Amino acid sequence: MQTIYLGLGTNLGDRAANLQAAIQGLAEKLVIAAVSPIYQTPPWGVTDQPDFLNLCLAAKTNLPPVELLTFVKNLEVELGRQPAKRWGPRLIDIDILFYANQLIETENMTIPHPRLAERAFVLRPLADIAPDFVHPALGETMADLAEKVGDVGIRPYPQTIALQPAS
Repeated sequence: MQTIYLGLGTNLGDRAANLQAAIQGLAEKLVIAAVSPIYQTPPWGVTDQPDFLNLCLAAKTNLPPVELLTFVKNLEVELGRQPAKRWGPRLIDIDILFYANQLIETENMTIPHPRLAERAFVLRPLADIAPDFVHPALGETMADLAEKVGDVGIRPYPQTIALQPAS
């Protein structure tokens, strides 16, 4: 099984419930090992929209990267995500941040996530669960990358996500 890291975000509807539903859906095919605290974050890219709730999780999977991408994109649709403008509001967004230490570049997928190193809303929760994980292309830990971008505007959210025991 490969260790993967995913980033989840939402800024529409019941945001905490959206994250919980996404984690429950992911747990159908992934073994979830860790879930970060939730952070409330300002929008990135398109700023005229509600704040996001973001978290990261670590999981193990036997799915190859392309099948993992298909699974998470199908889950987004099942949870109600509608096509929208880039960086616009969304009910749920699930990004593959890392797939083990692999560097993958295809027409439809780039892993590690290409803009991860500039996004505090990803690096802060990722550093919470994997501070010593080294970015395979940049050679820096998540803790170091998170410190570089800072955490201006990133606020801990009081609610947590409970992992459901595997059935």
